[in-house]
Amino acid sequence: MGLELYLDLNSQPCRAVYIFAKKNNIVFEFKEVDLSLGQQYSEDFGKVNPLRLVPALKDGDFTLGESVAILKYLACKYKTPDPWYPADLQRRARVDEYLAWQHMTIRYQGCRIFMFRGLLPVLTGQPVPKDRMDEAVQDLQTAIQIFEDTFLQDRPYIAGQEVSLADLVALVELMQPVGTGLDPLEGHPKLMEWRERVKCDVGKELFDEAHEKLMKCMQLINALDRNAPSIQQFLKQVQKKFK
Repeated sequence: MGLELYLDLNSQPCRAVYIFAKKNNIVFEFKEVDLSLGQQYSEDFGKVNPLRLVPALKDGDFTLGESVAILKYLACKYKTPDPWYPADLQRRARVDEYLAWQHMTIRYQGCRIFMFRGLLPVLTGQPVPKDRMDEAVQDLQTAIQIFEDTFLQDRPYIAGQEVSLADLVALVELMQPVGTGLDPLEGHPKLMEWRERVKCDVGKELFDEAHEKLMKCMQLINALDRNAPSIQQFLKQVQKKFK
């Protein structure tokens, strides 16, 4: 039985795993888990990841959750080129340092903006109050400044002179707010240059492929008539289902 990856490409961690596997020619079976439909609660998926979170990996009888653990597993098992997860102890530690920091900072704040600007106005029929939105944007900017000053500094990449898992994860996380029309790196020219370098390393075609679902989702959300009875009925069904 070959490698299986359980993913929803609306999720930042899932996109990072998808891009990494594709970029390194790792053969896998794509198992889509649509979070919006609650497919993570199916009995079959529960056998792969009892926590019912994506991404998840199944490699023969071995199963694994958590995106960082999956990325490291893939890098080690498939012996991907050194820069991605460096053999050098100190450069690897730099990668691990960022991956340990990002969960409740860049990732959390970017997802918060996505929820506030994209999903919550649809679910509630009302925009998020301005003071809460301003606070969320400021919190994201604070995290981005820490990223620039502490993790990137004057290096071209987080771990030095070559792209790594840390850069890939950061790049994907910082795309989440872009889907709502907010570019979080505006006003950060050094980070905008870093973003373009990492995109080039990943490959524009692969990058766009991984983000296609997110962009289509945001286009759909932005096109909705939020006062339409059909939308309100749909939201009531969703709320009832997950109440």
